[in-house]
Amino acid sequence: MSARILVIDDELQIRRFLGISLRAQGYVVDEAADGQSGLAALATRGADAVVLDLGLPDRDGRDVLRDLRAWSSVPVIVLSVRAQEGEKVALLDAGANDYLTKPFGVQELAARLRVLLRADRDPDETEPLTLGELRIDTRRRLVLRKGEPVPLTRKEWALLALLLRHRGRVLTQSQLLRELWGPTHTTDTHYLRILVAKLRAKLGDEAANPRYIATEPGVGLRFVDV
Repeated sequence: MSARILVIDDELQIRRFLGISLRAQGYVVDEAADGQSGLAALATRGADAVVLDLGLPDRDGRDVLRDLRAWSSVPVIVLSVRAQEGEKVALLDAGANDYLTKPFGVQELAARLRVLLRADRDPDETEPLTLGELRIDTRRRLVLRKGEPVPLTRKEWALLALLLRHRGRVLTQSQLLRELWGPTHTTDTHYLRILVAKLRAKLGDEAANPRYIATEPGVGLRFVDV
């Protein structure tokens, strides 16, 4: 069955453009021109993913996201002309799964949707993963690089497992710090910086040319869905 995508955007041209493009890729597309009708469409017809514009005529998209998250865990990609890092972090912390800054390419949007839909179907994937020269067995807590075991500390494994569980999605620094060190350490970004550097070195990854762990500057980390 085709995945259903709900597009909530007040710009008719963007809705038409996304509708044509996504339907051509096999999706069923519903459209809404404001937040209230978007929430109503989600409640009555459901959706496998939501594309949500922030600049809506009846209410701010952040309020729509907050209300949506009160009763739904559907993946949400936010569209916004606001490119500030603080805005992105706030949206992700509020429950958005991903964001795109306008203008954007439809192929990039489609790729982000595929990642979120795949992750939503298989949130607890336990089969070994082959990613480039890595093989990761989450059940056995085993990482092989070029066939050789990679010794990870407990914290390094915890970070890798967390990124894998949400691979393709940006996790903010505060989300990662809260999960790994607890709620009293959400500003201790140097902890995370050191841990990521050590994990990258063991995986054969590079910050400047990431194959596995990509940094979203000022926002957080994303495990590249290779």
